[in-house]
Amino acid sequence: MQIHRNIWLGPPAAGLHWKDAAWLAFGVSLNARALSELAPDGVLIRTSSLDYPLSDYRSEVAALAMDGWLHERFGLQSSGAAVTYDASRGGFAFSWGGTADPFSDGPP
Repeated sequence: MQIHRNIWLGPPAAGLHWKDAAWLAFGVSLNARALSELAPDGVLIRTSSLDYPLSDYRSEVAALAMDGWLHERFGLQSSGAAVTYDASRGGFAFSWGGTADPFSDGPP
């Protein structure tokens, strides 16, 4: 699937739940401009699998996993994506750097 210009994401051959695919793609999109500069001829990021314990499942983690892998693999600067545990909010709180409310139809 095309993420940005010549930046592509190949999902696992076994397939993914649509939420996992969307969040993986979002994780790539957080770094798309930096990847475009690094590889102007394009890059295909192939995902072999996405494994996680079902007891702790949060689809947003797919974005953080992809974001972290891209930083490690390509030495990219941090996108600002992060997760913290906030007991007062009842669990995990995700932040996406300069992006607010991914997948929201509201105004930016």
